[in-house]
Amino acid sequence: MNERLHSVLAQRDVSPESLAEVCEVDAKTVSRWLSGRVPHPRHRFRAAQHLRVEETFLWPVAKSRTGQSGVGVGIELVGTYQNRASVPRDVWLSLLQGAQEQIDVLVFSGTFFAQSNPYVAKMLTERAAAGVRVRLCFGDPRGQAAAIRGREEGIGDTLAAKIRASLTYYRPLLPEAGCEVRLHDTTLYNSLFRYDDNLLVNPHIWGQPASANPLFHLKRAQANGWFDNYAQSFDAVWADARPWNPDQEETATHGQD
Repeated sequence: MNERLHSVLAQRDVSPESLAEVCEVDAKTVSRWLSGRVPHPRHRFRAAQHLRVEETFLWPVAKSRTGQSGVGVGIELVGTYQNRASVPRDVWLSLLQGAQEQIDVLVFSGTFFAQSNPYVAKMLTERAAAGVRVRLCFGDPRGQAAAIRGREEGIGDTLAAKIRASLTYYRPLLPEAGCEVRLHDTTLYNSLFRYDDNLLVNPHIWGQPASANPLFHLKRAQANGWFDNYAQSFDAVWADARPWNPDQEETATHGQD
């Protein structure tokens, strides 16, 4: 599957049928491109021009067929979004539902994660029942990192309240085998959302809420690449985080992202 082409079509709001018209090919031909077939050079050029991306971004494998290396900087970058809020809801849902081995989430509050999908706890429980390891890591509402981030965003103690509100959605996960929720007190440079070999990276820009910052979609393609570096950072934060015990913490019942 050409996930980069899928992602760019979604970002540009271009249907496969309209791309077929632009490239003057049958819609079934575009379906084959989406399934992984590499188009003819003239079609690659026209499609990339219409979608306003580099041809080699959509089809890096085409380079290796012409004697050049298809592996290089950015090979794991599937797509980019101007901000987290612009990621289609279907992208979040399809990645979550398609996970077969692990789901890792690293955020401060992540209230949007549940508010954009009121069934997220149920879906995570179902994935855990299917053998998927689920690890959710939120900011410690009593920690220094959340307090500092709140001041940087100009919202003060509101971030701690948002964390407590977000956690209420995930209480049903705690008794489930394969599900863990922890609290970290770490400076976050990125929010991370991992679904097997797919990773959504949401960088944190000073003073801005995460929803207003860019998001990068990575897919693991090689050892020690971008994907592995971010995945290792999750593991480091997770190792120092403490288990969430809601019976010993003050939680809020309402909040907004």
